[in-house]
Amino acid sequence: MKKITIGEAARQSGVKVPTVRYYESIGLLAAPSRSEGNQRSFEPADISRLAFIRHARELGFEIDAIRTLLTLQDDPHQSCASADAIAKARLIEVEQRIRSLMALKAELEIMVEGCGHGRVDQCRVIEVLADHGQCTHPHH
Repeated sequence: MKKITIGEAARQSGVKVPTVRYYESIGLLAAPSRSEGNQRSFEPADISRLAFIRHARELGFEIDAIRTLLTLQDDPHQSCASADAIAKARLIEVEQRIRSLMALKAELEIMVEGCGHGRVDQCRVIEVLADHGQCTHPHH
């Protein structure tokens, strides 16, 4: 079986080379075998694991959650309750973020609608930005 270089592993999985090295350094990816020239040699399973990690990161899962999900994936005969709990927790985070973004959108709409398109000294956008107390929603 042909060994896969780190550059090819990165290309096939959609993960950048430094990120492949990082995942190896933090233990999300096992250290691959090395060639006689000391180059990393990846297996197809490593590419699948990297793609799994990339997809989980795209969905916003934290490294610790991904580590747990990978552990679960490595033992497919166990209950998926932990995976469900991790996904549900991420969903709650996303819903909270959406609510926060909707409040931000509403605030910006009020700010833009309040602008009379006159001069800056009468501009509602500048006025609200200059005085946080005029905001209708709390921000972080």
